[in-house]
Amino acid sequence: MSAPFDDLQDALDRLDRLPKEERAAAVQVIRGWLVTQVEAAPVAEGELPSEFGMIGATPVMQQVFKLLGRIMRTDIPVLVLGESGTGKELVASALHKYGPRRRKALVAVNCAAIPANLLESEIFGHVKGSFTGAHKDRKGFADAANGGTLFLDEIGEIEFDLQAKLLRFLQDGEIRPVGANATHQVDVRIVAATNRNLLDRVSKGLFREDLYYRLAVMTMELPALRERSEDVRHLVKYLLVKQGEDGMPTATISDKALELLCAYSWPGNIRQLQNELVRSATFANDGVIHVADLSDDIRGTV
Repeated sequence: MSAPFDDLQDALDRLDRLPKEERAAAVQVIRGWLVTQVEAAPVAEGELPSEFGMIGATPVMQQVFKLLGRIMRTDIPVLVLGESGTGKELVASALHKYGPRRRKALVAVNCAAIPANLLESEIFGHVKGSFTGAHKDRKGFADAANGGTLFLDEIGEIEFDLQAKLLRFLQDGEIRPVGANATHQVDVRIVAATNRNLLDRVSKGLFREDLYYRLAVMTMELPALRERSEDVRHLVKYLLVKQGEDGMPTATISDKALELLCAYSWPGNIRQLQNELVRSATFANDGVIHVADLSDDIRGTV
């Protein structure tokens, strides 16, 4: 094994494939390569606190990062819990991007956005003629994610009948396209997310208990933004820069306006903060977001 590597993840992936007797020497190569990378990397003043593509300096986010680091290189299913807008999709992206499956696809399925009568076909595919409108065979999201990661967002919205088929898929890795007689194997890592209390839904007979425990091998709860208000200033800085990079309205922000953003409770979490920054930057005539540019709810915290 010899350097250079694309990055640390490339080095670790290659290390995993080596015979055990060759790993000690390879670790020395990686250690030397890491030293050169650290020495060569410039450290930006005021760099944002982030890990795995997620921003956060607060203790609750440090716990999230610590757990991510422990499970990153495993294939165990992960259930991500948290209010809407807390960034659950970022966890799925991190688990894929920094894990051993990163060279394959990450396929995200919003289970709440697809009509219940179509969701089975979208996940598992279908064969021609299996239902009205099925004019040809079509592979589903599970096939598209083969070798990679399947992210099932809003898993709590799946209808009870489909839950049994999803459970069989998680247990055996087998899928049967709608209308097909045969099954076939796929190899995916499952990451699921919900803002629902799944155990409460289990107690009400709305979610299968066996499916819950199959998904919740490892659970990760993302904190609401109001529980990590110290991170708001870092998120504001990041989001304003990203808006400019994406061709959206952007601006700097006054100290007073930033104080109000940090003091607000953010019921819609990071998604609401992002929307507020786009809106207020649009009204920032001098290129600076002032208190007057903020929405009424936020100005009401004065």
